[in-house]
Amino acid sequence: MKLAVVGTGSFAQCFIPLFKAHPLVSELSLAELDAHKLDENRRKHAVERTFPSLEAALESDVDAVALFTQNWLHGPQAVQALRAGKHVYSAVPAGASVDEVAELVRAVEETGRIYMLGETSYYYPGAIYCRQQFAKGAFGKVVYSEGEYFHDWDHGLYDVMKWRAGDRWRVEGGRPPMYYPTHSTGGILSILGTHATHVSCQGFADDHPDGIYAPGANRFDNRFSNQTALFHLADGSMMRINEFRRIGHPSVERMSMFGTKGCFQNTLAGPIWTDKDRVTRLDDQLTCGRLAPTGEPMDALSPSDAYFEDVAPIHDLSRLPASFKGLPNGHMGAHQFLADDFVQAVHAGKHPTNHVWQAARYLLPGLVAHDSSVRGGELLPVPDFPAPEAHISGSSGRTVD
Repeated sequence: MKLAVVGTGSFAQCFIPLFKAHPLVSELSLAELDAHKLDENRRKHAVERTFPSLEAALESDVDAVALFTQNWLHGPQAVQALRAGKHVYSAVPAGASVDEVAELVRAVEETGRIYMLGETSYYYPGAIYCRQQFAKGAFGKVVYSEGEYFHDWDHGLYDVMKWRAGDRWRVEGGRPPMYYPTHSTGGILSILGTHATHVSCQGFADDHPDGIYAPGANRFDNRFSNQTALFHLADGSMMRINEFRRIGHPSVERMSMFGTKGCFQNTLAGPIWTDKDRVTRLDDQLTCGRLAPTGEPMDALSPSDAYFEDVAPIHDLSRLPASFKGLPNGHMGAHQFLADDFVQAVHAGKHPTNHVWQAARYLLPGLVAHDSSVRGGELLPVPDFPAPEAHISGSSGRTVD
C-alpha cells in the first residue's frame, strides 16, 4: 500500500518511522500545509514524495491517509478522504459533534473503505489484561467501571494549543473536556463489548485567570474545565468517567473495573487484581520497558540485542513486524500495535479492532455528557451506531490478547 501521513506535527513524528518501516507499506509520503515543515520532514525522514495539502494527496494514487492534523478537523477530513476512495487512519478524537460522527459512519458504510481510530487505550497493558480476564469470566458480572484522564493545563497544554491554533488558542482550547473522552472510555468499552445508553454529567465552572473558560472566550461557549459523568451501559453495568483539565495531580490515564467475582484497579501505586480472598500485584506483567522479541527484559541481555521499546510482558511481540525493533513507541506500547493494525487491515481488506462503529461508541458518550452538564446533569440518551454484521464479520481481529 501507499500511505500519506497528513500533518507533520509532534504526534506524527511518533508514527512516520513506524509506517515507513512497515513491510507492507511500499511508499510513505507526507502532506503538510507549511512548506518549511514539509521540506524539513522530507529530509528528516528521507521521504521522496510530498504534497502541499490533504487535497493534493487525495488526488494522487495513494491508497490511504493517516490524519495527524488539528483535532477539530479529524471528522470532516476523514469523510473527505473516504469519499475520495482512500482508507483512513485518524488520531483521536473521531469528530466534534454527533452529526460529524453520523456522517463518518455513513461514509464508511457507503464507500466500503476502511477507517481506524488510533485510540491508544485499547493497547494499554491494563486493558489487555482485563480483556483476558473478562474472556475467562474472572470478573463474574461486571457491575461498575471507571476511567479518568487527568491532564492539567500546566502539563504542556498551553504550548500544544498555541502551536495548533496560534492566536486562536483560547477559542479552540476551551473545548469541553468531555469532547475528548476516548482515553477514558476506550479501554472500558473495548473490554465489555457494549455501549452507553444514558448519561448524567456535572461540570466544574472554571474561573482561572487565563480566561480559557470565561464567558464568550471559546467557540463552544463552554465554562467547564472539569467534568464527571455517570453512564448506564447496555449490559446493565455503570461507568463513571472523569475528564479534568484543572487538577493538582500528575497527568494520568487510568481505568478500573469491578465485578461480582473479581476486580482490577489501576492505582498510582501500581495495578492490582483482587477477588474475595486475595490481592495480586500485576507490576511484573503490566510494567512497560525494553523487551527482547522473546519477552525477556533487556537488563538480562546484551545492549546490542534487538529490542522492542516501551512494551510490557503482556504485549504479544510476536505479531509485530521485525522492522519495528528499536523504533519509537509510546502510550504504554500502543503506537506500534496501532500502526500495524491499520496496515494489516488495509492489506487484508478487513476492518480493524478500532473500526468506525467502535470509534463512535468511544466518542458519543462524551459528546452527550457535555450536553447533560450544560443542562445541570439532566439524564440524556446516548445514540448508538451498531456495526452491521456484514461489515465486521471479516474483521482482522488484530489484538494482543
